[in-house]
Amino acid sequence: MYDTLLFLHVLTAFMLGAAAVMSSAIALGAPASGRTMFVSDRLEDLGATGTLVLGVWLGLYVDGYSLGDGWIVGAIGLWLGAATMTLLARPGFHDDGVTDRAKLMHWVRTALIVGILVLMVWKPGA
Repeated sequence: MYDTLLFLHVLTAFMLGAAAVMSSAIALGAPASGRTMFVSDRLEDLGATGTLVLGVWLGLYVDGYSLGDGWIVGAIGLWLGAATMTLLARPGFHDDGVTDRAKLMHWVRTALIVGILVLMVWKPGA
C-alpha cells in the first residue's frame, strides 16, 4: 500500500511541476492556445489535489510521520499559498497574453511549489 501511495503522490507532484513549467512558458511569452491552457489547468488541478490528498494519506499511513510534523505543516501551508496564487493568477492567463499581475502571482506560486519540493526531499526535523 505504501509503495502505491508514494508512487501516486510523486506522479501527481510531477503533474503539478508540468503545469508550473507550462505556465512559466506562457508567462514568458510562448504562444498558448485555449487547449494548451486547458491542459495546463487540468494538470494543475489534478497535481494540486493529488499531492495534498495523497500526502495527507501518507502522513496518516506511515508510522514515523505525523500530520503535526513541522515539515508536513510547512508543506501544507505552502500548498495553501500556491493554491491561492493559482486562483488569483488563472483569470489573467488569456489566449492573447498574460497580465503583469498574473505573471507575478505565477512566479510566487512557482517559488512556493519549489519550497514544497525542498520540504518533501529534505524533510527538515524528521
